[in-house]
Amino acid sequence: MQLFRAFLFALFVVLVGCQKQEAPVAAKSDGPLTVMTALAKGRDVQRMVESVGTFYPMDEAIISAEIEGRAEEVRHDLGDLVNAGEVLVRINDEEQRYQVAQSEAQLRQSLERLGLKSEKDRLADAREAPDVRRAQAELNEAEQRLKRTRSLVDQNIGAKSDLDAANSRQQAMKAAYDSTINQTRNLMQEVERFKAILDLQRKKLRDTTVKAPFKAFVKERQVTVGQFLRANTPLFVLVKTDPIRLRVEIPERQAPWIKLNQLVDISVEAFQGRKFQGKIWRISPTVDQTKRTFVAEVLVANSAGELKSGSYAKAHVPTSHSEKVTVVPQRAIYYVMGANKAFVVKDGVVESREVKMGDRFETDVEILEGIEDGEEVALTQQAKLDTGVKVRVNNNPPKKDSAPAKQGK
Repeated sequence: MQLFRAFLFALFVVLVGCQKQEAPVAAKSDGPLTVMTALAKGRDVQRMVESVGTFYPMDEAIISAEIEGRAEEVRHDLGDLVNAGEVLVRINDEEQRYQVAQSEAQLRQSLERLGLKSEKDRLADAREAPDVRRAQAELNEAEQRLKRTRSLVDQNIGAKSDLDAANSRQQAMKAAYDSTINQTRNLMQEVERFKAILDLQRKKLRDTTVKAPFKAFVKERQVTVGQFLRANTPLFVLVKTDPIRLRVEIPERQAPWIKLNQLVDISVEAFQGRKFQGKIWRISPTVDQTKRTFVAEVLVANSAGELKSGSYAKAHVPTSHSEKVTVVPQRAIYYVMGANKAFVVKDGVVESREVKMGDRFETDVEILEGIEDGEEVALTQQAKLDTGVKVRVNNNPPKKDSAPAKQGK
């Protein structure tokens, strides 16, 4: 056992000795790092608003049945283009035709009693009705007889009983006339009621043919031939996508830059390298308090139906707003530890700064915070730079060898 412990101790001493021999020696610095630099400079830029949005249809409608009945014909399906007034569904109309015929018969009967031939005819006055004219004539005859009988009685020629009979007849004719004119007025109102009932029945008959209200694509079909439909049963979902709406959210600070009828360049992932163009036609009057943005809608021509509702798009809105900003080459920005940094060189010494970037302009990037106009920033060796590191600036392009190196055999 003691021999084994001595062996372990000797092995430990040997290992420690080997590690001490292989320990690296700190490299001595050969001098300042050589870096290329550029100056942060001011630049006048015309601002552009950029946003990502979603396409929405210009109009979307759920087409429903307005009457009960069995679907006899369904003419369209998903993706079909239908024109305004084109038939979508036909519903069995047998019951509706019977009801229209019944209402027409009732109306004709009432019209004949008023002496009218067409449902378009009207009585300006109830006294023009045949029954009223007849009652008026009988009343006039009774009044004339009463007048003559009274004259004969006054001359002691006629009998007093004849005068009483004539008077009674005149009163009866007057009551009959009043009753007839009231009945005629009621009949005129009944005719109007029958006309309203007939118009409603005719509308129901027309509703057995369901038509498209506008030119659109079929987004969804929800009816099949033979299905019994009740009122308000959904049949189709139609979407109008020409033009199509692009809804984007704009930061509130950019509100003064957005105007109605501004041209907008639009790019869609499905059409790489292709630009669509639209115009701003709606601007929301309110700002979302949680996101501090407001909604603007862009109207885009889509006659070929290439742009689809629900898809994403990028909007670029050129504005008339111009500003002077500070820019540096994009190469000067170094992303490390979740932050964008730049290394400012002053008197041969580096200062590391965290920067806040704005818009990008070709090879340059806008600096909102962190670098001032005229300061010098490093473009190379960023991985080796930090605050306090000494550098030497060399912005000369590397020299190319005049003759190519010989390759060994």
